Amino acid sequence: MLEALTRLFSRSDLPVTLHEPKLAVAALLVHLAAVDGAVKAEEREAITGALMDYYELGAADVEKLVLEATRRDAEAVDFYRFTSALAALPDEEKLQIVRMMWQVVFADKKNHELEDNMIWPIAELIHVSARDRTVLRNQMARG
Repeated sequence: MLEALTRLFSRSDLPVTLHEPKLAVAALLVHLAAVDGAVKAEEREAITGALMDYYELGAADVEKLVLEATRRDAEAVDFYRFTSALAALPDEEKLQIVRMMWQVVFADKKNHELEDNMIWPIAELIHVSARDRTVLRNQMARG
């Protein structure tokens, strides 16, 4: 019981802050890749590539970021702790986040219903319109 209380009040349970948008994005991408029950190699590569490209990170930094994101995702009970950190970002950054999510979805050339159903509420929570979400999906599906 003491261990459970310690975890409850530990730093890792604090919400991701605006100072950590990379971690929030990485956690959402990690969760998205696993939502259909299996993380495929193509999805892992898409996560790594998206984070390296967008945030201009090296492989070692991305590996650390993904490990921490995986841990934070496992501890999270919902997406709010991640999306709250992203909702205040400029619109262009939020569109890029949704674009990265679709890159992960279509990395294996399939759009599983659970993946699609995960992106919809996240896009809403970070204030990306249904139209923009759909346009990005269509762009990534063709890509």
